[in-house]
Amino acid sequence: MSESLLHPPVKRIRHLIFLKDVLILALTCFGGPQVHLVMFLERFVHKHRYIKEEELLELQALCQVLPGPTSTQTITALGFKLGGPNLAYTTLLIWSLPAVLVMTFAALGIYYLQQNQISLAFMRFVEPMAVGFLAYGGYSIGKKVIHKNTHWFILITAAVIAYLFPSPYMTPIVIVLGGLVTALEFRKHQKMEKNPIRIQWANFILWLGVLVFAAALGAITHSLPIRLFENFYRNGSLVFGGGQVLNPMLYTEFVEFKKYLTRQEFLTGMALAQVIPGPVFSIASYIGALSMRSEGGLGSQLWGSLASTAGIFLPGTFLIFFVYRFWNGLKKYRGVRASLEGVNAASVGLTAAAVMRMFIPTATDSTAIIFIVGTFLLLRYTKTPPYVIVLGGILTGILFH
Repeated sequence: MSESLLHPPVKRIRHLIFLKDVLILALTCFGGPQVHLVMFLERFVHKHRYIKEEELLELQALCQVLPGPTSTQTITALGFKLGGPNLAYTTLLIWSLPAVLVMTFAALGIYYLQQNQISLAFMRFVEPMAVGFLAYGGYSIGKKVIHKNTHWFILITAAVIAYLFPSPYMTPIVIVLGGLVTALEFRKHQKMEKNPIRIQWANFILWLGVLVFAAALGAITHSLPIRLFENFYRNGSLVFGGGQVLNPMLYTEFVEFKKYLTRQEFLTGMALAQVIPGPVFSIASYIGALSMRSEGGLGSQLWGSLASTAGIFLPGTFLIFFVYRFWNGLKKYRGVRASLEGVNAASVGLTAAAVMRMFIPTATDSTAIIFIVGTFLLLRYTKTPPYVIVLGGILTGILFH
């Protein structure tokens, strides 16, 4: 039955049941968007019939072509469809909170171990495994989106540029140029009958306004929490392709460019994000907490986690609210569909560059290479869950400490 036909008390009960389902998924959804989608179909479509299967698949497709966390946008948009903005924001909070808390506590735990001179050597195998995860993520995306010589040209060009100029400011340039290259090939796409598009600009203005205001406020105040919010908000506004693309962007900015984290700290957090259920974008909470350790005690690190978490999740939420209302009309334009090919190809190139930058420091370490290749092969040829692989690496590190 349509939500609009339900009586208010019945609707409230249905919303509470939906939020309970969201919490269950937040505690059990291991893996990336592809695995999440299977569980979303099982619970939201087949069990409780909040939405039809074809509607959920279309919603997932829309979120895949928008910047931001695909699974988070999908489940938030479903909340928006069922109960408007209030239910959507509540859905976002419940879905992301468990993973955010775990990653925040992981950062606090690492800081505690460092302050007490306790060795992190037991995590030494997790670091190369994280490179294997990233390589497999790029390979998986590449198989889906690289089909033409133009795509290969964009991928290789993006990888070379990103490798030679590892600046966070280069990322949006590479992504936009990639989209422009394939947009020129719009005539190869089938024409579709178009209707006038009515755009409600409120959420777009909100998204852009927060971006500009945060950048200006950070430049004026030099406040690290505000700058962290702006950094993650900008990255969350530009990342196409989920965590596999986000991780290299964050590595470039926070390890190589700003040096808030060491390489080992980042890769440890990246691997831990594979262990826990929920959104992989929760790595922002981990980075934010560790970035604030020089500012003081526990309170500062919690502020860093909160600012970074809000920054990474809000832009995708604003954008899905904005685009969802007119997506059916927009996707009928050939230029829009064509540009997405270049955006995806450039994203794979960014991932390839990050894999190379992370791999080169381990090139002389045969043990690290074994763990990188082994992780990739396990993901490629077996159905071993990522969290089992990471926990195996941690256990190996403890046994051979």
